[in-house]
Amino acid sequence: MMADATTLASTEKLIAELRARAEALGFDSFGIAPASARPDLPQKLRAALDAGWHGDMDWMEETAERRASPSELWPEVRSIILLGINYGPETDPLAILDEKSLGSISVYARNRDYHEIIKGKLKELAGLLARRAGADVKVFVDTAPVMEKPLAEAAGLGWQGKHTVLVSREFGSWLFLGAIFTSAELPGDKPHAESCGSCTRCLDICPTKAFPAPFQLDSRRCLAYLSVEHKGPIPVEFRVPMGNRIYGCDDCLAVCPWNKFASVSREARLRAREDLERPALADLARLDDAGFRAFFAGSPVKRIGHGRFLRNVLIAIGNSGDPTLLPLARARLDADDPLVRGAAIWALRRLDPAGAERLRLDYLPAESDKSVREEWTGDI
Repeated sequence: MMADATTLASTEKLIAELRARAEALGFDSFGIAPASARPDLPQKLRAALDAGWHGDMDWMEETAERRASPSELWPEVRSIILLGINYGPETDPLAILDEKSLGSISVYARNRDYHEIIKGKLKELAGLLARRAGADVKVFVDTAPVMEKPLAEAAGLGWQGKHTVLVSREFGSWLFLGAIFTSAELPGDKPHAESCGSCTRCLDICPTKAFPAPFQLDSRRCLAYLSVEHKGPIPVEFRVPMGNRIYGCDDCLAVCPWNKFASVSREARLRAREDLERPALADLARLDDAGFRAFFAGSPVKRIGHGRFLRNVLIAIGNSGDPTLLPLARARLDADDPLVRGAAIWALRRLDPAGAERLRLDYLPAESDKSVREEWTGDI
């Protein structure tokens, strides 16, 4: 009996130390879940994959077995520590959507890549756990097949909202998540109950109707997916709704009423770069590959590459209604990348239909790429 009490006291002391160290490192949320806390995940993931909601993110299908079960990813895991960092913005991220000559970059991508920021902190905290408990540890921050959001719900950090993003009572929809897997047996925190009530703001605002039902997301219709993960041309039906969103989409996050409790990030390294808050489409469209890499050095935007980035910028130019941007679209008609040429054609046809028709007579006969030819002749 005494041994059990001593062990319990030792465990509680360890967790208290871990919580204090996590706070000192800049984490805003801390919770623990047993590795077996979500036995429902395989079925939920399988249903989403069977419906095709993952689009062309083939890695989700390829890693489904490991993604759905922490013990499949690492058989030794017994407990999972979930941590969150608040990245609440200083201003309304939707306001820029009305300024059509500017580009809208998702809040999470307006500074250093959050993977780099969080991973070092996770490793330091995991090292403390390993030393104190003599346990094995592994850290993950969106870099392995881990379903952080449902596990964070099980650990009491919040709940998955109707937009499928984790919602916190303290930080709304603005939490970066990371996980520490450990072989140590740690007492779990109380799971958080879903607290969306009858609110459907996140579903109602979606410009592409990407939610088949509450708590379900069809990535194939999601602008966050289409502008970042999708490698081909933006489907025509989503181009006008895309507006000036050149990387990601914050609509469903930004309207969550729980955000009213979220403070601006206290972590200085998560504050937005000023030049990424209101970038001019004209400046972005002029970037060559080297300029793109330099401007977005350390930013998640860099990962999509220059071609996909220009695709997004040109779609935004087509939606801008700004004829002064026409020369920048014309300049990309000779781009080597057919993805860029196609988006440039769409922008020209939107801004100057008559001028685009004259250019079609010059460019179409020499165009060999099928998708680009269709941009000259298809519906817009």
